[in-house]
Amino acid sequence: MLLVEVFKNQPRTFSFEVFPAKTPEGHAKLLETLKGLCALKPDFISCTYGAGGGSREKTLDIVEHIQKSYDIAAMAHLTCMAHTRDEIKNILDDINRREIKNILAMRGDPPKDNSDWAPGPGNFHYSCELVAFIRDYFGSDCSIGVAGFPEGHLLAPDRQMDVQYLKEKFKSGADFVITQLFFNNEDYFDYVRRLRDVGVDARVIPGVLPITDYKALMRFCTVCGTTITPEVHSNFRPIADDPIAMMDAGIDFAIRQCCSLLDGGAPGIHFYTLNKIHPIDTILKAVR
Repeated sequence: MLLVEVFKNQPRTFSFEVFPAKTPEGHAKLLETLKGLCALKPDFISCTYGAGGGSREKTLDIVEHIQKSYDIAAMAHLTCMAHTRDEIKNILDDINRREIKNILAMRGDPPKDNSDWAPGPGNFHYSCELVAFIRDYFGSDCSIGVAGFPEGHLLAPDRQMDVQYLKEKFKSGADFVITQLFFNNEDYFDYVRRLRDVGVDARVIPGVLPITDYKALMRFCTVCGTTITPEVHSNFRPIADDPIAMMDAGIDFAIRQCCSLLDGGAPGIHFYTLNKIHPIDTILKAVR
């Protein structure tokens, strides 16, 4: 189940991201969705982690369920924001008990009810510290992924410093990168080149979000800092109130984006599913 072993055997991987539901009804629906997603035979599935660790138990439950029920490699997201070192140690104990072998290590966002939270002496300040802590805990018996930002992290002074920060994560023990969503593929290829120039030769998997709701996309990208390209605006703004046309255009755009990435040498695609089977099923069939 170690992703580093999966990568050795699979030069190109296709994978999904899901997130925990907030209600019992939503969780039951997610389990049905996972059944459909797993039927698509992804190489692995990751599950996100709420701000301040609010969904920790649900995240680990979902990852454990995927591994045991479908024999598919799964990865738990883990953030260190608002957690002490002792709390992270307890979480890793839980991860180890559940035989979860893959972790996406991130700094994370402050808790929604405490946006001014700042790390103290007992907290990690940076995700590279979390990576080092995980690597020290598991040794080689764990694959550690980290988040990458083709356009540069919002808190980084510039794109070159951003890749230097990422390099520190690999010095601390990271194995691979999954990127934030983007819509200009040149941003991804430029990002990979910058990483190679500073000596990071790890797998960099592009994260792709199919566009199914233009207005929601506008709101989300404002928060995460992703640039919505003129092509996206011109294609989707005129059909923002037509869900059928939006879905068709979103599928077409995602297929073209994924094929361009794969043709350019990307080692696979990590799909942000938004906990939906469609249109991922159609896009994956076309690009696989």
